[in-house]
Amino acid sequence: MKRFKRHKVYGFWDQDIRLSKLSQLGDPLDKLNRGIDFELFRSLLEEKLNKLSKAPGGRPPCDYVLMFKILILQRYCNLSDDQIEYQINDRMSFMRFLELTIADDIPDSKTVWSFREQITDLSLEKGVWKIRSVKRAIKINR
Repeated sequence: MKRFKRHKVYGFWDQDIRLSKLSQLGDPLDKLNRGIDFELFRSLLEEKLNKLSKAPGGRPPCDYVLMFKILILQRYCNLSDDQIEYQINDRMSFMRFLELTIADDIPDSKTVWSFREQITDLSLEKGVWKIRSVKRAIKINR
């Protein structure tokens, strides 16, 4: 059995080289990211989800657009909350789609669950998914 042999040490540009290779192979998440301006959703999400803090301190909320993109990944890949947390930590393509680096904090499964519940309670889920650009981009990339 042939063993894998590392030819060099991890370099500064290796991550960029790997991500460009993923793009060349047709990464559907990269296409989705280029096809939709997710910042268009920020005002809607912040308007509906922003809460005034009750007291000083506490952890600030996760970025709403980041959380929204996580829900898209969940739906696109049919993943549970625990699996989406694992896959974001594991997959470079997921991190790139979410615009995260290896040094960034990744929302845990309970945070994902809580955000989805907020979206559902405010009846935002149906409205957001009805937006044509999201539906069209997800169909194209499947």
